[in-house]
Amino acid sequence: MLGLPAHVTACLFDLDGVLTQTARVHNAAWTETFNEFLRQRATATGEPYRPFDPGPDYNRYVDGRPRADGVRAFLASRGIVLPEGSPDDPPDADTVNGVGNRKNVLLLERLRTSGVEVYPGSVAYLKAAAAAGLRRAVVTASANGREVVAAAGIEPLLEARVDGLVARAQGLRGKPHPDSFLAGAKLLGVDPTQAAVFEDALSGVAAGKAGGFGYVIGVDRVGQADELRAHGADVVVDDLADLLDAAHADPPAPRRGRAGDPSTAGRPAGEGRPA
Repeated sequence: MLGLPAHVTACLFDLDGVLTQTARVHNAAWTETFNEFLRQRATATGEPYRPFDPGPDYNRYVDGRPRADGVRAFLASRGIVLPEGSPDDPPDADTVNGVGNRKNVLLLERLRTSGVEVYPGSVAYLKAAAAAGLRRAVVTASANGREVVAAAGIEPLLEARVDGLVARAQGLRGKPHPDSFLAGAKLLGVDPTQAAVFEDALSGVAAGKAGGFGYVIGVDRVGQADELRAHGADVVVDDLADLLDAAHADPPAPRRGRAGDPSTAGRPAGEGRPA
């Protein structure tokens, strides 16, 4: 059904990069935040200025993670350690939370000026999943999950939401830990083995694999299909519309050789997948 194994009855969707086109806005906000921090540090210490790379650095250290985890992971890659601070630190504080809050200020400014765009294929898939009776939740590390979902106009298509605020309130660990996806499955009243995870981030795919979910779909928006598979994706698609195409094909025919691959469809996670 809809390119999913028969045992899957629920769908857990990441937000940024899967349902909405806000991943590039997040990336731009992170790039501006880290580069400002790194320039100031270079001036103060005399170290060479090496800017944040919005390709590899974003995908490896930031994408899909809670803000503080992203700050910590990227700075650690540069050998930089900051005090943690607190979630209420001002955005100019030289702490992990301060840097993260600076990024959020820039993100909200960009969202106000640019708005929120959705992926048409994802909206079509959400509507098809609802029509088919599949349960549906959004699971995002973003503390702005409620606002983004509402601004995107997809709130009626989702039954539950686990976002950064919920994670903080419940003490859920961020991706690549599976806590937030497990919480989403619980809200929908399904066992993880009955749920499919839809993720574009390497950390999110790894979380789906770690949680023992019934199927993990990697959504490749940036040309990292092999990495998504290596982190735990059972199948990789360019867009969720690919799954609809595969479901309607007779016999199943993968679009661009990926969606609905009969060598992996319906297998438990971890079987028949490239290492």
